[in-house]
Amino acid sequence: MPPELLLVLDVPILEALTTLRCCESFSMERLELLGDSVLKYAVSCHHFLRYPNKHEGQLSARRSLAVCNSTLHKLGTDHKIQGYIRDSAFDPRRWVAPGQRVLRPVPCKCGVDSLEVPLDKKFQTEDPKVKVGKSCDRGHRWLCSKTISDCVEALIGAYYLSGGLVAALHVMKWLGIDAELDPLVVAEVINQASLRTYVPNYEIHMIESKVGYNFSVKFFLQEALTHESLHESYCYQIPCELTFLRIENFRQRLEFLGDSVLDLLITQYLYKHHTDIDPGELTDLRSASVNNENFAQVAVRHDLHKHLQHCSTLLSNQISEYVQSFTESDNTTRLDPSIKGPKALGDLVESIVGAILIDTNLNLDKVWRIVEPLLSPIVTPDKLELPPFRELNELCDSLGYFIKEKCKNKGEVVHAELLLQLDHDLLVGEGFDRSRKVAKGKAASCLLKDLENRGISRKKRKHDCVDSSQTMEDDSLEPTIPKRQRRAEIQLLDGSKKACSATPATPGYDIIECTGDAKADKKSSSDSAALFMLYELEQRGKLIIEETL
Repeated sequence: MPPELLLVLDVPILEALTTLRCCESFSMERLELLGDSVLKYAVSCHHFLRYPNKHEGQLSARRSLAVCNSTLHKLGTDHKIQGYIRDSAFDPRRWVAPGQRVLRPVPCKCGVDSLEVPLDKKFQTEDPKVKVGKSCDRGHRWLCSKTISDCVEALIGAYYLSGGLVAALHVMKWLGIDAELDPLVVAEVINQASLRTYVPNYEIHMIESKVGYNFSVKFFLQEALTHESLHESYCYQIPCELTFLRIENFRQRLEFLGDSVLDLLITQYLYKHHTDIDPGELTDLRSASVNNENFAQVAVRHDLHKHLQHCSTLLSNQISEYVQSFTESDNTTRLDPSIKGPKALGDLVESIVGAILIDTNLNLDKVWRIVEPLLSPIVTPDKLELPPFRELNELCDSLGYFIKEKCKNKGEVVHAELLLQLDHDLLVGEGFDRSRKVAKGKAASCLLKDLENRGISRKKRKHDCVDSSQTMEDDSLEPTIPKRQRRAEIQLLDGSKKACSATPATPGYDIIECTGDAKADKKSSSDSAALFMLYELEQRGKLIIEETL
């Protein structure tokens, strides 16, 4: 066994095989996020090196096929990983010591005589009534296919966390994922690029000083700065299309590589520096950090946009408009956040990072030391801003209000209208844009501003609160709107048991609170509380429950 694998700790592996249904203090969610980035990076580098003549679209298609859930599910089941996954809470009533009988037997009705269930269509279902994770006396249980693929990614993340990239590559090889990174192939790519013609340009040295790295092969940086429109202009004037086509593909290939390495480095940074946040918030941080808009702002902050070589008047106007949306003092504050960065600026940063990665022989530590100052400041949980439409949805969901959405096409423009009915007022937000998503975002921004003027804003995240138990029930966060429906509150009872209390409150009516039975999982406890609430409302004459055949 390679020495790198001997250093892998058993705790991360246990975490990688434990799902949220186990109701433990840990789960594989965070490791899955890290493993997803590691897998994407390794496969991207492998395809970049193995297929030197493939363009970005072809490389992306091959990568998508290699890392999709169906592929990972097959690889996981081929190695019988499903048998090690912990997907249900520990039930002491069903635990037995050797030689004893279980007090609460669950007879096997699976129709399988062996302990191992065959992986064929007979034992696959999409029936929502199936109880996932609950095993019979023979140990048979239902598992979601995505759970298996997620655990495969989490295992890759666990090995990367303990043994670095070498250990992660070993476990990927064991799984059957083709992601070998041959140093000889990397050296060959660098050698071939060094033989390319390089036209000395003073801007190259200026960019090297801004980036903080001197390229050993200047051709990499030269290609990273060259937009497709410039190649198209050359191809129109010079009949050697194939030569320029290959160069154009190389720039796009650098962008393909830079996207994956930035995703890995930023995810790794967030994973290690924010250990106290939940996986959902960690995903939000990554989404806010790894996107075209953020990279476009990086290009403007460091004046990299001035060195983009292109022959497009439209792109030039878009860049000028975007740059003018920043304040002149620090290039960090946006005067008009509605103006989105041109994709070419985000691609510029990705291609430069991809060029640095190849020029440094895939040295991730060195690339991060170069890239971190460029990306700073990296978003933190207290500075995290959600997309307007999602923020509005979460706010209204916590307050018990519903949003009615209307979208109409008016020529080439989409008119989005969001209606929010409060207790005494109807709020309307409108947005116009060519994109339906952007139009809805603009309409949501209008409603958020209106709500903020009324003293209503999104709940602060728990790490910002002095008291971590503070919730939306704090009157200071919602002074003008009483709750119409409160979310279920979870209380831990009897170790792994959970009990839910349902408390619907409507203006002008009494508050009714019912606590359900303690159950092994959150959904069952919520259903129990809801059932007691229905019975209580029936006793008060608020509704009639009819039995259906």
